[in-house]
Amino acid sequence: MEGILIIVVLLIIAGLVYVGLRDDRSRDPLQERLAKFAGDVETPESLEQIELSLPFRDRVLLPLLRRLADLVVRFTPEKQLEQTRHQIELAGLAGSMEPATFFALRIGATIGLGLVAFLVFFVLSSNPNALLYTAGGAALGYFFPVLWIKSKISKRQESIVRALPDALDLLTICVEAGLGFDQAMGKVYEKWDNDLAVAFGRVLREIQLGKMRREALKDMSDRMDVPDVTAFTAAVIQADQLGVSMTKILRVQSDQMRVKRRQRAQEKAHQAPVKMMIPMVLLIFPSLWIVLLGPALVFLLESGVMGRF
Repeated sequence: MEGILIIVVLLIIAGLVYVGLRDDRSRDPLQERLAKFAGDVETPESLEQIELSLPFRDRVLLPLLRRLADLVVRFTPEKQLEQTRHQIELAGLAGSMEPATFFALRIGATIGLGLVAFLVFFVLSSNPNALLYTAGGAALGYFFPVLWIKSKISKRQESIVRALPDALDLLTICVEAGLGFDQAMGKVYEKWDNDLAVAFGRVLREIQLGKMRREALKDMSDRMDVPDVTAFTAAVIQADQLGVSMTKILRVQSDQMRVKRRQRAQEKAHQAPVKMMIPMVLLIFPSLWIVLLGPALVFLLESGVMGRF
């Protein structure tokens, strides 16, 4: 029980460290401070005064972590950098996180959880296994960002798989109504707000910038790593190259995705009894035995019958 409590506390601390140290590239702290001073009556005297007014995290902590991350990136193999960049793209964080930021997050979490574990088990409680717990906290901080990004990838892929059949239905309806394939993807991007629609919007922007449609679709498939999306993009690319009617391809793909969705639902339904067996055996059956056989056992103990055995 004590070990479980320690693990829960360390996970909560890891989450707080991530929230406190995350690098939000969607905003510029300096511009926000400039806008704040622009609205005030008093004008700052110099840029140094504005920089000193920034929080300690933005002035010292994040730049230090970025420098450490850049130093780590210099000695990191290019293959590992590409794998990290690919994982960030799979998680849908390509616009808000770079490999250097991810490494900075891992360094910060490792140092932070290691220090917390050292203070808790060595300074405060003087535990004889303090060094072991400190190493465990540092290891947890090092692997926690990896687990977090894998969780993001899994959730994004599940969201794409759920949204793909309905998206194909909408694409089929739009193409049958007379729209082109690119315009139909634009309709999906306009009507929906999910990961698949955002990916379609990125494909359209890449096509507008001059990239060929098959290359943009292939890159979208690589950024998702979902077998259903790969099959769909391969069918569209083949239809585009061979001149096959796009309406027929989309209709066939839509029917296949609906069949796959039904098969997945049936598979989960067949797995339900097996998954329910564990809580039934460990939680429900013992409670039933206590409720049903408990009074009988008490009666036997009071009557002295059990003493004969």
